[in-house]
Amino acid sequence: MSLPEPTDRVPVDVAVGLLFDADGRFLLCSRPQGKVYAGYWEFPGGKLEAGETVEQALRRELIEEIGVTIGPVEAWRVHLMDYPHARVRLHFCKVRTWTGDFEMREGQQMAWSRLPVQVAPVLPGTLPVLEWLAEEV
Repeated sequence: MSLPEPTDRVPVDVAVGLLFDADGRFLLCSRPQGKVYAGYWEFPGGKLEAGETVEQALRRELIEEIGVTIGPVEAWRVHLMDYPHARVRLHFCKVRTWTGDFEMREGQQMAWSRLPVQVAPVLPGTLPVLEWLAEEV
């Protein structure tokens, strides 16, 4: 008899950016080597630090990870995801403007995508977002 997955783990808050270009494509990035799920594709972002808002964390993370400074942030959806290594509360935000040139500062790859996405594998926490985007079209 197997025990159910523990759900009493405190979730880690993560700010996630859905960057859309003028053609309506969205940016996906691969997870860097050395991280859990390395090589899986996801939307860029990262953990909130103590005292940060979702928007502050997203701005900091996108500068650190991909070298761009984002414009206005539209809070969109929140999704709780249980991974074997962590429970995360994903705060998805839409971003349509930014400045700077994309620079993959952690050795990751990037791809501008449309539905259905052509990159694989996709991080499990990203799959619901792709479904939500499909519902919006």
